[in-house]
Amino acid sequence: MDFFARQDSARHRTALLVVLFVVAVVAIVVLTYLVVTGTLFATQWYKGSPFDPALVGGVTGGVLAIVGGGSVYKIAQLRGGGTTVAQRLGGGLVRAEAAGPPERRLLNVVEEMAIASGTPAPPVYLLADEPGINAFAAGYGPGDAVIGVTRGCAERLSRDELQGVVAHEFSHILNGDMRLNIRLMGVLHGILVIGLMGSIILRSLRFRSHGSRRSDSGSGIVAILALGAGLMLVGSIGTFFGDVIKAAVSRQREFLADASAVQFTRNPGGLAGALKKIGGLSAGSRLQSPNAKESSHLFFGQGVRFSINALFATHPPLEKRIRRLEPAWDGSYPEPVATPTRAPAATKRRDDDDDDFVFTPLAAGGVTAGAADSAVEHIGEITVPHLQHARQMIDELPPAVVTAAREPYGARAVVFGLLLSRNEPVREAQRARLETLTTEAERREIARVLPALDTLPVTHRLPLIDLTIPTLCGLSPPQFLSFRRVVNELVHADTRIDFFEWLLERILVRHLEPHFVPRRPPRVRHRSFLTVRAECGLVLSTVARGGHEDPAVAAAAYTRATRRLGVGLPPPTPGARDLPTLDRALDTLARMSPDLKRRFVTAAAACVVADGVVAPREFELLRGVADSLDCPMPPLLPGQVVVDAEDGVG
Repeated sequence: MDFFARQDSARHRTALLVVLFVVAVVAIVVLTYLVVTGTLFATQWYKGSPFDPALVGGVTGGVLAIVGGGSVYKIAQLRGGGTTVAQRLGGGLVRAEAAGPPERRLLNVVEEMAIASGTPAPPVYLLADEPGINAFAAGYGPGDAVIGVTRGCAERLSRDELQGVVAHEFSHILNGDMRLNIRLMGVLHGILVIGLMGSIILRSLRFRSHGSRRSDSGSGIVAILALGAGLMLVGSIGTFFGDVIKAAVSRQREFLADASAVQFTRNPGGLAGALKKIGGLSAGSRLQSPNAKESSHLFFGQGVRFSINALFATHPPLEKRIRRLEPAWDGSYPEPVATPTRAPAATKRRDDDDDDFVFTPLAAGGVTAGAADSAVEHIGEITVPHLQHARQMIDELPPAVVTAAREPYGARAVVFGLLLSRNEPVREAQRARLETLTTEAERREIARVLPALDTLPVTHRLPLIDLTIPTLCGLSPPQFLSFRRVVNELVHADTRIDFFEWLLERILVRHLEPHFVPRRPPRVRHRSFLTVRAECGLVLSTVARGGHEDPAVAAAAYTRATRRLGVGLPPPTPGARDLPTLDRALDTLARMSPDLKRRFVTAAAACVVADGVVAPREFELLRGVADSLDCPMPPLLPGQVVVDAEDGVG
């Protein structure tokens, strides 16, 4: 099952969630109706028919309003996405400039996994008060995803084990599981509100009984007591349904995420080792946070205790997960101890477990037209060569630039420096903008990193941007607005906007803005190319012109892409690049179904390789288009890039 099939499967699981939710709500309506009518008839407050339409409609409408209101409230509470979930669990953002050795190793693993998958590195949150071994990924999509890790996970796992856990969480990010998880938190809260109301009624009754001395209040108190107890019973049944829904939706996904993690790392022993350490630790994978219950389906391991022989646990039994990874496992659990780590040297990035790292480049040669399908097949996947190449790419970045990318002032300077044109008159105009929009300290930092950025290979620019994302997520809202304004001013400092400027600004906005301005993720609106023909034509013609300077070659590339798409498109759009219109077109295409996205990205890849090779700038453009559709594309491997004198450096 590839990336697009997994995305489609996630949508089908959402449909399953809706069905189970409807069944649960119907059951709660019936039970609440029995409680209410039983109370009314027992106290003789109501003498009509038990099936009076007004009574049935009133109870049903009331329950639906309460359940719906509770769900809407929780969903609104979680609109901040992954950041909100992590903070509710007690997580604190891990800042690279203040990270100790365990946290630094964790960030290294996350960065490698992100670059290998073609996604920006997600912010990492540490649950410092949690001694158990656990982790989670949360968010509505890759744009606002975060990874959370407990203190026990960061300190007690080896690098291979930690990599297995992080790969497991990345599979949830790439497979579309996170959005379903947050929706599940929202809808299940609505089911539990009825029981919460019963608890509130009983508590208020206690205070009422203390304050009332009227002898004729006994029957009223009994009625309220019966109503409150009945609603609490309904609430317990709602909890039962909630656990059933979580188990139905979550268990199989955990097996799939384990399998994906092994596929990503080709090291089942790492993930199995982490699971064994959970079994050998007294705290296991349990969390102490009071909000752990509502988030239990997010975790790598079982985060809360379940009764009834774990019948409704959100995760498969530990033994089953381990034996799927290691069939010959002897059944023993080692007692985990803190894994020793040492601080990385200032000029060397690799951590304590990197000594055996070896990377063998692939055979030389440009990407051919037949490789277009291969590039699409790797969307949303992490392979060992890509993971090794990611580690090598980070090692090849200038140490001063890497250090800058990991602290707030430096990360902004890196972005500003990458936007400075190599055309000297344009650069002077941009510097004039910087004089009025930035502080002297920021300009000094730009000057410090600029020489290294000017010689940076094109292939390393997008990965460097990906490294700055988690650092920039730590900006305050006013700092982010100021940062975005400077980026916009640098992009528009001249009358011509090149594709790298557009790509950089678009990637930054797409992946940073959700952390500062919560927004709804795009819903599938288009299941046929007939409704997006104009947008497909605009984007593909732009890709054709951006990848091929010769108009005849660009026209042939567009024709090739149209044939690959399998649908008639308008003639290619001539003239200047209208990037705002291109932005709107990509936003529309982001609402296509996964199958349409697959076909479109394949057509775009065929367009780029129409002349037989893919130069770095062309692949940047292709990755930018794929990223805009939430289709993360891994970087090209060595030997897949043809570099000429003009395309070699940024």
